[in-house]
Amino acid sequence: MTSPARDPAAFIRGNTALHQPPLVPEISLHLATEIVPIWQMTEEELEKSGLPPPFWAFAWAGGQALSRHVLDNPEIVAGKRVLDFGSGSGLIGIAAMKAGALSVLAADIDPFAVASIELNTQSNGVEITATAEDLVGVGNRGWDVVLVGDMCYERPLAERIETWLRRLASEGVEVLIGDPGRTYLPKTGLEKLVSYAVMTTRELEDTDVRNTSVWRVLPG
Repeated sequence: MTSPARDPAAFIRGNTALHQPPLVPEISLHLATEIVPIWQMTEEELEKSGLPPPFWAFAWAGGQALSRHVLDNPEIVAGKRVLDFGSGSGLIGIAAMKAGALSVLAADIDPFAVASIELNTQSNGVEITATAEDLVGVGNRGWDVVLVGDMCYERPLAERIETWLRRLASEGVEVLIGDPGRTYLPKTGLEKLVSYAVMTTRELEDTDVRNTSVWRVLPG
């Protein structure tokens, strides 16, 4: 496999292939061809340089559900400025653009994710701005809608995000979360909009199908 050290885009091209996520076949993503080896390789790199694990290399259940919901309900984003937070592969942002969003900013602190987003937007014929800036806690920069997929897997991160998202919601931003029942999803202040059965793999999850919901963050 190609070393990830110097050229994220080359590493992504060499260790992924274009696939359509089961719930969102309209979109093609560069996804890991061998899940265990790519995870192990980036864990080794993590020890050297502090890079996060390759969350960008998989179409997680929460992202698939939220993308499906946006594509099926384009009025959520049509003509609006969208933030795809914790973007990973860029799946949700791509779905938003395909649904008619005016603009999308895809934010992920992993530089490999930024490279993945750029490759995936090219593959899907849409234009998205990608950033590695940590946006948690910043003021609204003109976003009408904030979309968050599968980000409640660690307590400190989930708590930081919850406080920020509730503030944005209280300011009139539409904030939606796609989540397959992660441990640290907020227990209150959410409105369930829809649920999907999302096909997964036991290499990543503890089941072959995840019951995954889309939630609206209520002002608080």
